This record gives sequence, structure tokens and C-alpha cells, in this order.
Amino acid sequence: MQYRTLGRTGVQVSSLALGAMNFGAIGRTTQDEATAIVDAALEGGINVIDTADAYSQGESERMVGKAIAGRRDDIVLATKAQMPMGDERNHQGGSRRWLVTALDDSLRRLGVDHVDLYQIHRWDPQTSDEETLSALTDLQRAGKIRYFGSSTFPAYRIVQAQWTAHERHLGRYVTEQPSYSILQRGIESHVLPVTEEYGMGVLAWSPLASGWLSGAVREGRSITTSRSTFMPQRFDLTIPSNRARLDAVEQLAEVAAEAGLTMIQLALGFVTAHPAVTSALVGPRTTDHLHSQLAAADTALSADVLDAIDAIVAPGTDLAAHEKFDTPPALLDPALRRR
Repeated sequence: MQYRTLGRTGVQVSSLALGAMNFGAIGRTTQDEATAIVDAALEGGINVIDTADAYSQGESERMVGKAIAGRRDDIVLATKAQMPMGDERNHQGGSRRWLVTALDDSLRRLGVDHVDLYQIHRWDPQTSDEETLSALTDLQRAGKIRYFGSSTFPAYRIVQAQWTAHERHLGRYVTEQPSYSILQRGIESHVLPVTEEYGMGVLAWSPLASGWLSGAVREGRSITTSRSTFMPQRFDLTIPSNRARLDAVEQLAEVAAEAGLTMIQLALGFVTAHPAVTSALVGPRTTDHLHSQLAAADTALSADVLDAIDAIVAPGTDLAAHEKFDTPPALLDPALRRR
């Protein structure tokens, strides 16, 4: 396992991080299975565990808390808030009112008195950066969080938040957690240059592109990944973007075979090769999945392999741009672009 400095924090983190979204109802993972995954991850050198309050409505956090009991100090523990937690309209977003409550709820579920990294799960257009950053700064000063970061923010919102922190003398986001894979490279054009400019750590989620790059998805095979059940539209081959992904996967499989690599090694090695990326988040549903991903921990792709990937999916290209979660609200709501 390789270790890297998380942005400018001085904290050393593993190049692969354990994402816990599959713990609980989403991945149908039991507590015993989740604990076994955490045990194997720590034994394999992973020292970062990332979860969120919204993952199975708090179930993932509770499972992580039980799995790490007695070894909290050995783990860089991260969670998130902002997504809806129930039907009450104020149990979501980036307001001070909600973040103070949400963090206390997360700490209780995790069974800890602080988290190392608290992330805003998505940009909240209803709440000012000053409101959110002020609340996070106070929570940091209270000792409940060590650092805070953003997740899936558009590049211009990252810049705006950095400016607000500077102008209002508040703590700043020290990390960003974007979606990044061989099949979704759009952030190379805007987000990653911005994170490098501000010295932010980057924890990349979905490096296996929701299972497209796991090796299980190939031409002529029935698609049976966990995500194909959870989000079937992402694997419907009548949709042109999915057809384009499958065509790319077939070509990437040839590149991997010629290099003597598995598809997982190719995919994770690609993400961790980018100088702006600190860690790639893997989200295994079983220990077998995790071991196949740990096998990629020290994979270093040659320039020839990286060039071959570029020839299949051009730098800065998203093969499924509609699946990005950072679209400006005005592009989604006609009322915001008309007088």
C-alpha cells in the first residue's frame, strides 16, 4: 500500500480508501460482513474509512462504528452530511441548524467523539458558503471534527468557497471528493486543476464506474453487478451512453490483458496515477471484492498503458455526462433561466 499526504493537512492516508456505502440496506451487507471487510481493509494497509449519514439512513455509520470499536485512533474516519435524512424539510442541506444536529447524530451512530474529515455531500444552492463554512469552523473549534471538505462540487463552487473562507476568515475545505474513473474523466478539465491550485486532497469515488470497470461487464454477458439492480438505467444498452461505455470497456479489456493486469488493477491504477488524486475510494460488498481491489494497491501503470487509455477515452471526457451530480441548478430548472 502507498501512503500520501492528504492535501496540506500533514495527515498520511492510504492510496486506497474504504467506502462504506454498501454497508447496510444498499448493499445488503450484514454487520458481520461489514466487520470482516473493515478487518481485511485494515490488515491490507487501508487507513481511511469513508461513510455518510445518508447511506441507508444512518445504518452504514452504525455498522462502521461497531466495526472500528477499540481501534478508532488507527483510522482516518470520514463521514458526510447534506443529503435528506427523512421527510422533514430542514433535516437536510448545509445550514448551521442542520449541520450541528447532523454531526451529533453521526457521532452517536459511529460511537466516537470526533471525526477526522466531515464533508458536505453535495453543494447546497439554498445555503450561502458563509453560513456553511461558519458552522463547520465552529464545529472544528469545538473539537468535533478535525478537518472539513466538499464532495462532488462543481469547480466554480470550490473556488467560491475558497474565496469566502479567505474573505470571512473562516476555515476552508481541505479536500474534495469527486466521481472519477476512466469512463468519467470530465473533472480533469476543471475540478482537478482547481484542487491542485488550492492544495486540496482528493478522494475519488466510483473509480470502477459503478461496476463497469470491475471485469464483470463484458459484451455478450448478462450484467449482474449490484448497481445493475440498484440503478438498472445505468446498464440499459439501448441507451447510447451505455453502449459507448461497453465499447470502451471491450477495448480497455484488451489493454489490460496485454499489460498483464486485471480490469480492476487498470481502473484503480489509472485513478491513483493522477497527481491531483490522493486516494481512490473502493466500495466492496464482500471481502472477495475487497481482496480483488487490494491487489491493485501498488499498481503503477506505464506511460504506454496510460497513452492507450487516452486513445480509448480522451482526457477530460465523460462518457455519461448526464450522470454527473454537479450540474448547475439553472440547467435543471427552467424557472432559473427565464424572467
